[in-house]
Amino acid sequence: MTDDVRILDGNHFVVSDGRGDIEASPTDPDGFFANDTRYLSTWVLTVDGHQLSALSVDDLQYFETRFFLVVGTGTVYVDAKVSVIRHRTISDGFQERVSVLNHADEPAKLTLKIAAGSDFADLFEVKDALKKKGTYRTEVEGNRLVLHYERGPFHRGTEITTSEPAQITQDGLTYEIEVQPHDEWSTELRANPLMTHRNGNPIVANGKHREPRDLHMDLQEWIARAPKLECDWEPLKVTYRRSIVDLAALRFAPAIAGRHSLPAAGLPWFMTMFGRDSIFTSLQALPFVPELAETTLRVLGRWQGTRVDDFRDEDPGRILHEMRYGELSAFEERPHTPYYGSADATPLYVVLLDEYERWSGDTNLVRDLEYEARAALDWIDQYADLMDNGYISYERRNKDTGLENQCWKDSWDSIAYRDGRIPGFPRATAELQGYAYDAKVRGARLARLVWHDNAYADRLEREAADLKRRFNRDFWVADGDYFALALDADGSRVDALASNVGHLLWSGIVEQERAQSIAKHLLGPRLFSGWGVRTMAEGEHRYNPIGYHVGTVWPFDSSIIAWGLRRYGFKEEAARVADGILEAAEFFNGRLPEAFGGYERALTKYPVQYPTACSPQAWSSGAPLLLLRTMLGLEPLGEHLVVDPALPEGVGRVELLDIPGRWGRLDAFGRGRVARAPSSVKKDATESERADASAP
Repeated sequence: MTDDVRILDGNHFVVSDGRGDIEASPTDPDGFFANDTRYLSTWVLTVDGHQLSALSVDDLQYFETRFFLVVGTGTVYVDAKVSVIRHRTISDGFQERVSVLNHADEPAKLTLKIAAGSDFADLFEVKDALKKKGTYRTEVEGNRLVLHYERGPFHRGTEITTSEPAQITQDGLTYEIEVQPHDEWSTELRANPLMTHRNGNPIVANGKHREPRDLHMDLQEWIARAPKLECDWEPLKVTYRRSIVDLAALRFAPAIAGRHSLPAAGLPWFMTMFGRDSIFTSLQALPFVPELAETTLRVLGRWQGTRVDDFRDEDPGRILHEMRYGELSAFEERPHTPYYGSADATPLYVVLLDEYERWSGDTNLVRDLEYEARAALDWIDQYADLMDNGYISYERRNKDTGLENQCWKDSWDSIAYRDGRIPGFPRATAELQGYAYDAKVRGARLARLVWHDNAYADRLEREAADLKRRFNRDFWVADGDYFALALDADGSRVDALASNVGHLLWSGIVEQERAQSIAKHLLGPRLFSGWGVRTMAEGEHRYNPIGYHVGTVWPFDSSIIAWGLRRYGFKEEAARVADGILEAAEFFNGRLPEAFGGYERALTKYPVQYPTACSPQAWSSGAPLLLLRTMLGLEPLGEHLVVDPALPEGVGRVELLDIPGRWGRLDAFGRGRVARAPSSVKKDATESERADASAP
């Protein structure tokens, strides 16, 4: 058996085993999902009562795959006489063509069955192993099998159809077939999600069906619009293309976006819009696919908070954290319609708006979103300063289902002292202050340039300068020469060393004389594993190389850190961080996961997989793009694009062609000259070591 196989299109996705079968337990993210509901939890193909044996999986596109299977195992002495191909695609629904090939000289009489069923689990029910509260029923109508789930006004259904006659029962479809010698038989199966009932009749969730050829054409157009990469290091080209394709796969078009899309966060758990994730991904991808940023800004602006709502942690001006469409949200058993429990998405919204204008020159969007941007800036001072000390801090108001940590490291133990103690609430994490500083500086620029409000710009600049001064005083850990992870509720410094200090460089809040110390920590042995920057430094009490936010390496995190190092002039250090992450991508076939283990590179020789990492994941897909921007030193300056390359020597020659921006399309060139860090070991060197070890 192979690992699980995933195909997706926006927030529709299928996770199956290597045979193409779905046998989901209540807590496994296997199945066919759409809009946060599992529409198929059972989809098992058998021939003559037996499941098939997998030969291989053909990964065609992100929305399409083929499974090559045999009836019986086959042995060295006896060849399998019947093979099966399952050709699966997903768009607005789930389609599968099952083909049975008879390789024998005699006819093959077979009983083929597709067992089908659905638990209609909300994705939160899968994550939290919760029981359903509604009722189920099944209807057989001609060549259709319709599965239903109802709970009051909430209706979901799955309509299953077949192109060939079948005996349809409540548990699936059975075909009695005879395949002639060296011939084949096939049927087309469709599973359409049904979301509502109108006048007693089910309607399909998305009315306009897209055929695979439409998806192929859309993908080719997406790839053609992105800049072209030519370079000597072939793995970088593979990773670049994989990132562009995965961002296409993760595009999500909520109803208010029309034909446009923004990035969903990641498969399987986060296939919906996330404020923070969509913003960071749009920032990473801005020089490559700028349309993601425009849609993200417009859609998040439409959902900006307008009232004080404790259940949803909503405030006026606050940017949403997460939007969900499933049963638990519909019955307000979860607050995600939408949920606003993020302390960083709001300042980051202003950062993205300014960065988008700097690249695109689209002042019309800045004018259109002036109210939203001002409301976001007002939120920083009016609603986010919970401790009345001039810093953004957070404490959930929804104590039952809200998030405890409302920064990007949102697991329960991610914010801690050196000795492992967990601080109280409210908490003011360091990077939030950097984001607030950057938002004020950028907001001032937009106010002066586009909104023509010099008084407002002056005020924001004064507030930013004051914030920077106070931050460098209050967060500095003198005995370690770094910035604290957070301030506790009593104002004491939460003094663990963590990767957050790299985000401070990106924001520009670090005083120049302290930047050198921060850069040394980021590239030092406690934080830098050789593959990337650990989320928490080795030696801290809660450090764990396979802990979600307390020691793993997140490619997204490292890409922002490299950008920050570059901002303060540490070009070679930024190149070394980029080099580690991009070399790690080789071991994941070009697709960086959400996170991987923080073990020292010299210990493992390869990046250790994190067991539950999302893949593909939006800001991991965006990380190679931002690292490429960072290594080439791409920065917009007025109507011009500055190129100032600093690339690792192993990359060789790099050409990035047709970079879009306010200048039209321009090219950038560079050659690797930065020496690799001593711990940087290529895969082929590792293979040589193995060969030496096995020699007599």
